[in-house]
Amino acid sequence: MNKLYYGDNLEVLREKIDDETVDLCYIDPPFNSKRSYNQIYNQPGEEDRAQSGMYKDTWSWETEASTGYAEIVANQGHRFSEKSVALIRGLRDVLTEGPLLAYLVSLTQRLTEINRVLKPTGSFFVHCDPTASHYIKLVCDAIFCHDAGDFKNFKNELIWHYRKWATRQKQFVSNHDVILFYAKSDAKERVFNQLFMSRAASTLKRFGSARIISGHDASGRRVPSKMAEEESEGVPRDDVWNIKRVPPIKQIFPTQKPERLLARIIDATTNPGDVILDAYCGCGTSVVVGQRREREWIGIDITYQAIGVILFRLHQEWPELEIFLDGIPKDMESARALATKRTGDKLRKEFEKWAVLTYTNNAAIVHEKKTADRGIDGIAYFYSQPTETSKMIFQVKSGGVQRGDIAKLSGDMQRESAAVGVMITLEEPSRNMRIEAKAAGPYVHPMTGRTFNKIEIVTIQEMLEKKRRCELPLNLEVMRAFQRMANARQMELKLTVPPPDKKLPEAGSIADLKRKKKPSSNK
Repeated sequence: MNKLYYGDNLEVLREKIDDETVDLCYIDPPFNSKRSYNQIYNQPGEEDRAQSGMYKDTWSWETEASTGYAEIVANQGHRFSEKSVALIRGLRDVLTEGPLLAYLVSLTQRLTEINRVLKPTGSFFVHCDPTASHYIKLVCDAIFCHDAGDFKNFKNELIWHYRKWATRQKQFVSNHDVILFYAKSDAKERVFNQLFMSRAASTLKRFGSARIISGHDASGRRVPSKMAEEESEGVPRDDVWNIKRVPPIKQIFPTQKPERLLARIIDATTNPGDVILDAYCGCGTSVVVGQRREREWIGIDITYQAIGVILFRLHQEWPELEIFLDGIPKDMESARALATKRTGDKLRKEFEKWAVLTYTNNAAIVHEKKTADRGIDGIAYFYSQPTETSKMIFQVKSGGVQRGDIAKLSGDMQRESAAVGVMITLEEPSRNMRIEAKAAGPYVHPMTGRTFNKIEIVTIQEMLEKKRRCELPLNLEVMRAFQRMANARQMELKLTVPPPDKKLPEAGSIADLKRKKKPSSNK
């Protein structure tokens, strides 16, 4: 299995995933919090509508929303339950055609498909926060609870409780998210592996932390300290989960969820070999945890930056793991299709992301705003010394390129103090462009002695057909490989270069030289 899809999850679910093939679906969709999440910045406020962020949590009533609404209320293809149709029609009267209704229309379309692909014994979890959790539950009830007044397929409202830095406000501190748990049906074969709390954890919830810390039970009697470490199968885990958040400094992706949270969901509702689906895959924590627990998995995300992060995480831990990739350009036709997305399309900047991240094996940082990056589409840092890095910048061109583009890249390199610049182009560069790039001169890697062009021109055709990739050491493992090559080269030179007052023998091997002792005058 192990499938990773790059594209709109609605299209992937409808066109790529068969009925009743998934054992568990967990999703962490956008919360309609009206925030855009970039690689570095995560700040509320007025958003730049021209921005194409790595992950957007902003919604508006536009063509996509109105088309989706029309599809639901007309029940095109008989996809939607009667309750879903009635709910969305009624919510339009209450919410009007605005961002929240657009968000719920999008979810209804996708959750309907998730219900279709789940096995009758399957489980579904949706992660949400108080911004829209009450509306999301209505949408889920309409899809998963088929009979009027019968909510037996709704299993739990899980509370994920965590700590974060609190600021003084005229309200209580918000320190939890909600996770809704549904079953596809009430089938007896449905997997649910009972999880248990440690005795200390269960006692803590009942009697408070003071009793546990002091080593006394509820009646005040002292108890052995080892009691805090015991597991008791008599205390089933409840619906409040105290799990630490991923600290912002350790996050590799905005809104990243802790592995422990996903592990608990996967362990409870699947067994090894079962199939899990994450239709809003983000940085891929669900598939990473699933892979560790010997589950098959399917991940879907609409941004290549997320796909790049997932591939990077998986290949770091499992370098030989085979992954079926779908939606990623494999030939010039599909690359042109990605590059020529219409203005305003969600994927309008995806071509640049795909090009930079593919060339660097997902090791670059992709820029989002032209106004902020001043024409630079990405940055990567490569090791020039074991503990030092140098900067490499990227520009991607999907249309006509000319000699002036190389001159501009050269100026950007000087401004950014970059050692190397790379121009990635969909079209074949002209002879004058190559001459201009060559005139920038060579870059000699300080450790390996290898020579590279200061300005490199790379075509999409070379990347696709010749698998051309960056050869500079963009991570420590490549750096170590370079060091091994350099050390071997130095060793060979030491073995083959004679002392100044000696000549090499006319015949013999390096092994012969090793066996010869140096004359005492050279000691």
